[in-house]
Amino acid sequence: MEYRPVGRSGLRVSEISLGSWLTFGASVDIPATTAIVRAALDAGIQCFDTADVYANGAAETALRSALEGVPRHRLVLATKAFFPMSEDPNDRGLSRKHLFESVHASLRRLGTDYLDLHQCHRADPSVPIEETVRAYEDLIRQGKVLYWGVSEWDARQIADALHGADRCGAYRPISSQPQYSILRRGIEREVLPLCAGEGIGQIVWSPLAQGVLTGKYRPGERRPPGTRAADPFQARFMEAFLAEDVLGRVEQLRPLAAGLGLTMAQLALAWCLRQDGVASVLVGATSPEQLAETTRASGVQLPPEAVAAIDSLFPLR
Repeated sequence: MEYRPVGRSGLRVSEISLGSWLTFGASVDIPATTAIVRAALDAGIQCFDTADVYANGAAETALRSALEGVPRHRLVLATKAFFPMSEDPNDRGLSRKHLFESVHASLRRLGTDYLDLHQCHRADPSVPIEETVRAYEDLIRQGKVLYWGVSEWDARQIADALHGADRCGAYRPISSQPQYSILRRGIEREVLPLCAGEGIGQIVWSPLAQGVLTGKYRPGERRPPGTRAADPFQARFMEAFLAEDVLGRVEQLRPLAAGLGLTMAQLALAWCLRQDGVASVLVGATSPEQLAETTRASGVQLPPEAVAAIDSLFPLR
């Protein structure tokens, strides 16, 4: 496993990080979660990403159980806040009140004294950016949060956060967590250039496009039982990737990966990691065996002709 700094900060994370959306506390039970997390640690993964809203807090609790006994300094724990956690009008968003209460609840569920990285799960136009920035400033000064970042913010929103932090003389965000993959390249237009200039690193989610880039879904074939695409709830997050035209072009990645001695998943992850601004790619897993494959993408250097071939199949639009 290789490690990269998050932007211009001093924090280093594994090139492959383990996420918990739709898995821990939900479709994966505690014993399986523990087996997956221990396999991740054995492979050199030290960054674990979750959110308060994942399984309504159960993902954080499951992660705590799986990490029991692991020395805290070995870990980079990242979580997020924004989405409603109850019907209470203050139990959501990026207000000072909610951020403090969410951080305290995450600390309890994760069983730790501090969070390495706390992220704004979405932007909140109803709250002045200065209020959010000052809340993080105080959380950092109290030692409850070490760094803060954003998730799924556009370039303008990130710029506003940077300017707000500068106006307040406060800590700037160090990270952005956008969706990024061969099939979803939008951040290359504005987010990546802005963040490169401002020293913000990317910890990208869905680099395998919800599993489509692993090649498990073939054009003209039924969706395999037990997969995300076969589950009506989970499939709603990936329908755009399951169009026959898209699947047909994904099939053309198969010989390209084979020619490089890679699986399709490894090719897709290495493609994301080719970007200097990408600190880490988040992968999910329902078994240790999946991690045995995906973690081998760390350190892979794609030749220019392979990158050009992928660009021709999936150009930035």
